[in-house]
Amino acid sequence: MAVPDHPLFQRKYLAWTLVALAVAVAAVVWLAFGLLKPTPPRVVTMATAAEGSISAELGKRYRELLARDGVELRLSPAAGAVAYVERLRDSKSGVSVAVVPGGITTGRESPELVSLGTLFYEPLWIFSRGRVLAERERLSRKLRISVGVEGSGSRAFSVEFLARLGIEDGRNASLLALPSGEAAEKLVRGEIDAAILLDAWESPLVKQLLAVRDVHLVNAPRADSWVALYPYLNKVVLPAGVADMARDVPPTSVTLLAPKASLVVRKDLHPAIQYLLLQAAAQIHSGPGVFNKAGDFPAPESIDLPLSDQARQFYKTGPPFLQRHLPFWLAILIQQLLVLLIPVLGLLYPLLRFAPAVFAWAMRRKIFRLYRELKLLDDELAARHPHRVEDLTARLERLDEEADRLWLPISFRPLLYQLRMHISLVRERMKRA
Repeated sequence: MAVPDHPLFQRKYLAWTLVALAVAVAAVVWLAFGLLKPTPPRVVTMATAAEGSISAELGKRYRELLARDGVELRLSPAAGAVAYVERLRDSKSGVSVAVVPGGITTGRESPELVSLGTLFYEPLWIFSRGRVLAERERLSRKLRISVGVEGSGSRAFSVEFLARLGIEDGRNASLLALPSGEAAEKLVRGEIDAAILLDAWESPLVKQLLAVRDVHLVNAPRADSWVALYPYLNKVVLPAGVADMARDVPPTSVTLLAPKASLVVRKDLHPAIQYLLLQAAAQIHSGPGVFNKAGDFPAPESIDLPLSDQARQFYKTGPPFLQRHLPFWLAILIQQLLVLLIPVLGLLYPLLRFAPAVFAWAMRRKIFRLYRELKLLDDELAARHPHRVEDLTARLERLDEEADRLWLPISFRPLLYQLRMHISLVRERMKRA
């Protein structure tokens, strides 16, 4: 049955073309979003220490900065750096970000993780009452030393540190798994002999213990040897009087061992979120500190884990062009469109290239279908069956009416006129039959 005449461009075929294009584009979009995952998550989880710690406060600062771009950063409390890494490695934990000191894991142990660079020094603070860690003192009695809870970075470092000094749990010391706050309180009251913390200079506990008269900050023994044996460690010096110049706290400069803390993420964390974290890190950690100058951090240093591709690019050229000049989600939308544009254009090009040929075939097919019927009529007329002339005439009239209702673009009208002319020729032959 012919398509009725209409001023629009062949509605039937145009509609089918649009449907085919829509299905194809939808398939490309689905593949792009499903396989390439161009849309960043709106919720990201960061492992931190307990409320009140420097780690938790740091997490809040990151949360505040990411919230400005519409990304919610949830803080997930954990025992410490070792626990952070365990959660990061577990894809089901939901944790994607953590600040981890050097020496906790390696790229071989944690291939799922990458670094966004180093952020600050995190010294190993050894506070004691008197000179209990001196060889003569520690041989005279069994020492009570807090080394941090299971899963904490301070415990991981402390056990190794004390073992190197010949201090072992059960033999000549009791290594206590106390939370940092409880350890500080017990040390002040004289209930334990020493407490070892792995924390930043800004930690309230560090400032509190430095101010206690009977508590002393221990010089790291043979610091150069430690740095030689453990490349992730650094030797830093806490200047005399830096905590309180009026009271001369500490009274002398103290050498400390300090790994650098790195911003660690899962390798599959969306690149756009990595750039947001890097921008936040630049705002939070770029200022001067007791152990560093302004601009030293964040730094493109690969301590234990490789730098992510996004981190390498960030430290070379900064954030992507669109994220520098547009609001975050608008930049992401444009990036998504660009990601989709290439496969869509790749799909549309051959379709648009062959569409004229397909359309021309469709238009000719409508004419040729009528020509086939006309050929059958002509063949039957040539068979000279006089009793069928009336039937053939009726069929020819229907064919003529169908051709009359047929609409074609102007470029194909000559075919239609030729068909009408050939119908007239067959009609003349029927009249002579």
